[in-house]
Amino acid sequence: MIAGTSWPRERYEWAVDRIPAAEAELIAQARDGDATAYAALIRRHQDVAFRTAMLITGHAQDAEEAAQDGFLKAWRALGRFRDGEPLRPWLLTIVANEARNRRRSAGRRERLALRAAAAAAVAPAPDEPRLDTGELAAALGRLRDDDRLVIGCRYLLSLSEAETAAALGVARGTVKSRLSRALERLRAEVGDA
Repeated sequence: MIAGTSWPRERYEWAVDRIPAAEAELIAQARDGDATAYAALIRRHQDVAFRTAMLITGHAQDAEEAAQDGFLKAWRALGRFRDGEPLRPWLLTIVANEARNRRRSAGRRERLALRAAAAAAVAPAPDEPRLDTGELAAALGRLRDDDRLVIGCRYLLSLSEAETAAALGVARGTVKSRLSRALERLRAEVGDA
């Protein structure tokens, strides 16, 4: 018995056993069919998955559906996940592909409204004028889709180059070159505003 209670100790052991610390352990449990372990993995990555899908679709409802469908596809494909690899880029690739498919099938080509720009506003150098987040969002909205996606992944979602490459389905070097060109175009847009 636990001191101060009349409950048997066994009633509390499940709480300790159900809190695996390592992601690798959660992945192994999920592969064995443990839905609770998979749910814990999803909770760890659901925010960045939604934001990734939001960058691609531009609509919250479509992003939620793409993330949800991506998580379902990842659950079904978990047996093909390579041991020792990080889960986040793999999962984001699936979610990004689902979001692209959703956007393509719906035929949407409208510009993204990046509400996250306010949360991720970069502090300017002391001698540079500070941009209003609305101006920055408007400048981002005037960029091509590819430019917005690479800037959004790197700076609004804070993904690494490797994670951005995985999410966009391109090589890491392609991320570097696209990001460089996209930032040049963004500077031009900001300068014109």
